Amino acid sequence: MINIKNVSKRIDDKYILKNVNLHVNKGSIFGIIGENGAGKTTLIKCLTGIYRVNEGNILINSEEVFDNNRVKQKIGYVSDENQYFSSFKVKELLKFYKKTYFDFSEDRFHEINKNFKIPVERRIRELSKGMKMRISILLNLSINPDILILDEPTSGLDPIVKKEIMSIIVDEVASRGVTVFISSHHLDHIERICDNIAILKNGQVELTSSMEEVKNSIKKLQVVFKDRDGVDEKLSSLREVIKVEPIGRVNYIITKNHTKDFEKKLYDLGAEFIELVDMSLEDLFIYFVEEGDKNE
Repeated sequence: MINIKNVSKRIDDKYILKNVNLHVNKGSIFGIIGENGAGKTTLIKCLTGIYRVNEGNILINSEEVFDNNRVKQKIGYVSDENQYFSSFKVKELLKFYKKTYFDFSEDRFHEINKNFKIPVERRIRELSKGMKMRISILLNLSINPDILILDEPTSGLDPIVKKEIMSIIVDEVASRGVTVFISSHHLDHIERICDNIAILKNGQVELTSSMEEVKNSIKKLQVVFKDRDGVDEKLSSLREVIKVEPIGRVNYIITKNHTKDFEKKLYDLGAEFIELVDMSLEDLFIYFVEEGDKNE
């Protein structure tokens, strides 16, 4: 469905993206995470055809997205900053979208709006940031997109509305086979709904993985050894080990390949006690950021 191949993007002679490669399957939810300035929004603007890439290709259904109106007709894009015509009333925005997108459904907008209760007689400049975000999400759902691209879609929303938005997104995938590409600082949302993730750092992809693989393979262990002499060197030789953090007698070990065989290796090194510790996507993200900073 979406193929991002060897993509690099320069702005003012500075590389914002460097050799990015990603593949997103149809009907899946793909999450992109990273620090502020990592290049997430730039990647999204390339993906939506707002920016032309300097190197590489972005293909949607084997077609280049840039300057391709046919492809863009089927892309819904919710930005983190929604700049609509401030003097327009909401009902006038509906008319604008109806003339712009062939498959826009005003009936669908009103159906979903039963929950959000956006006053269609209000002008855009009179609305809060959260209300503008809701309008953007509703409008882009109402074009019946094949691809929904979301850049911080829950920014400015209260917890109840956030939960409802996430539920609608998941339902779009289940009922219509929509492909979702989402960036968010709310990693609990990403962890809960995404099939696959990528971590972006300094414009480059640090990790791509399925959420299932992350949860099953990348683990944090709490390990106590009989004798610590020489343990650090031995642990560093194990290919499964990503990081070791000793605190007193306890060693917190992050492994990229947690198996019974790996635990046996730890017991062979003199481990007396091994316990799995819950590791969230946020924990994993912080590790990659911190480790990357140490290596720079």
